[in-house]
Amino acid sequence: MTLSPTPNAELNLTTEKMEKVAFILKTTAHPTRIAIVQLLSNHENLSVTDISEQLGVEQSLLSHHLSGMKLKGILSSHREGKNIYYALKMREVVDVIQCLAACTFL
Repeated sequence: MTLSPTPNAELNLTTEKMEKVAFILKTTAHPTRIAIVQLLSNHENLSVTDISEQLGVEQSLLSHHLSGMKLKGILSSHREGKNIYYALKMREVVDVIQCLAACTFL
């Protein structure tokens, strides 16, 4: 499949912007991670239990995804008693995913 540029489409991407988009795509390149971003974009913060129940993903697998995204700076977390709550730290992730969702070929 050959991709050709859309007429009148101008991509004014600086090196900095390309690097940031590539970082976001690499860090979120898994259906569970995209689902986490989508869920957290609609809530200020959620506990691991809440995220697990809403996505239907085992907590051990979910914790792996959450900790990786936190290490990369996509998410932040705080502890309240026995619960850990996660929130989106890098809001640009939502913009990138929304752009991809708007693609006509998906």
